[in-house]
Amino acid sequence: MPSGPPVALSTASVYPEPTPAAFELAAELGYDGVELMVWNDPVSQDLAAVSRLSREYAVPVLAVHAPCLAVTQRVWDSDPIGRIRRSVAAAAEWGAGTVVLHPPFRWQRRYAGLFADEVARAGETAGVALAVENMFPVVRAGVRSVPYAPGFDPTEVGHRHYTLDLSHTAAAGVDALALLDRMGTGLKHLHLTDGSGAPRDEHLVPGRGSQPCAEVCQRIADSGFDGVVVLEISTRRCRTRYERAALLAESLLFARLHLQPTGSRLANPRVAEPAR
Repeated sequence: MPSGPPVALSTASVYPEPTPAAFELAAELGYDGVELMVWNDPVSQDLAAVSRLSREYAVPVLAVHAPCLAVTQRVWDSDPIGRIRRSVAAAAEWGAGTVVLHPPFRWQRRYAGLFADEVARAGETAGVALAVENMFPVVRAGVRSVPYAPGFDPTEVGHRHYTLDLSHTAAAGVDALALLDRMGTGLKHLHLTDGSGAPRDEHLVPGRGSQPCAEVCQRIADSGFDGVVVLEISTRRCRTRYERAALLAESLLFARLHLQPTGSRLANPRVAEPAR
């Protein structure tokens, strides 16, 4: 096992391939586990099916991304509080230590009023950390709006645990290192990815954009960070499995290199070759 925090593959990183492909690629490339994105793929919603994949490929589920996207508002439960609780229960079933959550949308007024209290208490009995993710404004026809309540920066509200997403800092024009400092010891989860600074969510391979991905990794490696680093990149334009595997292998190599604690960063990270 390489030194540094565990590095997982987001199952969203293999889209448009389905959830089983993420487990297969994570095993082939040497990831430590997966972050399970619960979305419209029926397998991602099926606890027994995910457990079978985890056993078959010997790839643990290290985190669960709750179904809180605009397109997943009916997955598991039409009530967003119910979706949080189902996500926590699934994480406990799979042995995952973290549930990743987005802030509520502005139109979810009742949910927005309950969100902070629910996040504070939902994982207490299950021993699961609910890590609220930084988001970004939306720009349409040149108009910038914030679709989240009360905003896209969860540190302005204050939560016990946070997820830092480096594609979202790029899209928001936020200083990622300053946000890392504000999250402080509350940082539980890192979405290691990149962005060019364009006002859209790009999820580039780390090192291919403008974000201080290497410095963020180095800081958390030296900080005693006890969470999980997740590669959440977009591979939807890849035409073949080999192209997808190559991007995921490059991302893992970047993570292994820069997550070495100071003094051991010259050690050679060991990453499997992409499947041909």
